Amino acid sequence: MLLFSCSLTVFNVALPKVHRLRHRKEFSAVYQSGLRRNSAHLTLRALRRSGSYKGNSDLSVPDETAIDPPPIPTRIGISISQKVSKRATVRNRIKRQIRAIMQQFLPQIGAGWQVVVIVRPGATQCDYQQFLQELKQLLVDAEVIDGHQRGCLL
Repeated sequence: MLLFSCSLTVFNVALPKVHRLRHRKEFSAVYQSGLRRNSAHLTLRALRRSGSYKGNSDLSVPDETAIDPPPIPTRIGISISQKVSKRATVRNRIKRQIRAIMQQFLPQIGAGWQVVVIVRPGATQCDYQQFLQELKQLLVDAEVIDGHQRGCLL
């Protein structure tokens, strides 16, 4: 009797918690005040926030050595409804692909952006490269990333 062993390599494509939109009020703020860009399979909503990050209050700095507080981190959310697909496995695959792409773009995105990627019906026919091209174009059109920065992403 032969036993087959299979080792799975798990890739961490999850965005760090500091870069996630998680609450309804955060999504609502982007929907209400943010700009919108559309492509065939995706819609991008983006809102620029200014100010400083109030993340860890344990770090107290004396006044004489006051340093600039870190900028607000870029936060990303993904919205995909059951209109795209009734099957959760299909929706989760699309979310994983978009998360991986957005993690690639994080270094190019300026601080302080709140971005929501909305997946439109018909996106089940797209592959990774198509999502990559559409998201790059949407981010450039919304001026979230500089259109003149040509990285090795495409």
